[in-house]
Amino acid sequence: MMTLQASTFAVAIPSSAVTHLRRHRNFSAIRAQVEPSDKNVEIMRKFSEQYARKSGTYFCVDKGVTSVVIKGLADHKDSLGAPLCPCRHYDDKAAEASQGFWNCPCVPMRERKECHCMLFLTPDNDFAGQEQTITLDEIKESIVNM
Repeated sequence: MMTLQASTFAVAIPSSAVTHLRRHRNFSAIRAQVEPSDKNVEIMRKFSEQYARKSGTYFCVDKGVTSVVIKGLADHKDSLGAPLCPCRHYDDKAAEASQGFWNCPCVPMRERKECHCMLFLTPDNDFAGQEQTITLDEIKESIVNM
């Protein structure tokens, strides 16, 4: 078990869950990308908070996961003009972004509340935290500490 400490609560999650989160497809690749603009990180942070509230979903208990996904969305917004899901492989990112299916919130999220990136989690998900907010400082801190 590993205990993750947030500012107001602590939660214990199994080490296998932490391993799963760390091995999440393209997780390392997202972290290694060029830094997105602060403007688009803030836009995607605000969007993520609003969509979590609107959809009744929560951010991952590990804010590092939330931070990496938001940063990946911002990077795609910078490079493609659209918040293409950063956790999938695409042969042609620009074509995928123009089709819109995998632009956040993607069709599976909108239709079935299934978020491949683990950004928007339903309350019954084992990895769901209790928060629908994240600060820009938390995003920057989480990325540095990974």
